[in-house]
Amino acid sequence: MEKKTDITRELALLLALSTLWGASYTFIKIGVETIPPVTLVAARTLIAGALLLAIIHWRGLRLPRDRKTWAYFLFQACLNSVLPFTLIAWAERTTDAGLAAILNSTTPIFAFLITALVTRHEALTGRKLFGVSAGLVGTALVIGVGALGSIGQALWAQLAIVAATICYAGAAVFGRNFRGLDPMLPAAGSLLSGAAILIPTSIVIDHPWTSQPSLHSVLALLALSVFSTALAFVIYFRLMQTLGSIAATAQAYLRVPIGVAIGVVFLGETLSSMAGLGLACVMAGVIAMTLPARMQVRRVA
Repeated sequence: MEKKTDITRELALLLALSTLWGASYTFIKIGVETIPPVTLVAARTLIAGALLLAIIHWRGLRLPRDRKTWAYFLFQACLNSVLPFTLIAWAERTTDAGLAAILNSTTPIFAFLITALVTRHEALTGRKLFGVSAGLVGTALVIGVGALGSIGQALWAQLAIVAATICYAGAAVFGRNFRGLDPMLPAAGSLLSGAAILIPTSIVIDHPWTSQPSLHSVLALLALSVFSTALAFVIYFRLMQTLGSIAATAQAYLRVPIGVAIGVVFLGETLSSMAGLGLACVMAGVIAMTLPARMQVRRVA
């Protein structure tokens, strides 16, 4: 007999996951104040990967040993951690955490565009077309408003976050190659592969031994690694098994207001009216693209 899922507990975990990922932008913002971006990301991937590896051993699982799988892990690492983590960490030196959360929320939109234009394994519906349009308009509004306020560095930083978002979308599509594996295995494998790339890169670029990180930045790094990366992955993989696609879709738009609210409350950030409109468009777009049709029917009924 199949064990009944405690929906209240799982939805509480869903909210926790959205909060952990929404808070990551604030942790990054604090971390890069005194820790160079590449060093921050290298430490994040190493700590999180090591924790996941420990959990894997505790569960009695083993990482694959064949070269093909590890080549896939390495490519996934570039899309899912090395490039996006670095771009976001660099961008948040000049970009608010709330703005980063808004721009990064467009991952499902770009994932759908890649799917529709490249892999073509998913039907193009009117609802999804609306979602793409609303999301892209919202992104343009947010970037446009921010660029007018600070041309140059701010614009490039915002475009870097969008580029990171596209990387995340590509990682979501490429992740289909890991079917048949326990989801925690590619998560740990890609994080450890990312650390193998980022640690020597950090040594060459940042010379981390010359840095003088503050206590706040170190604590933010630890929170980012343990909670917003390792723990968040564990919760995510649990929800994929208990709630299925709900966990993979709902968190995409739940983390946006949470990330913005955390930036406003704890960092004193503010959003203009146009940026707020952009946020509304992004959320409408992501919801339209990710909300299952069956859930819509239930709400009508």
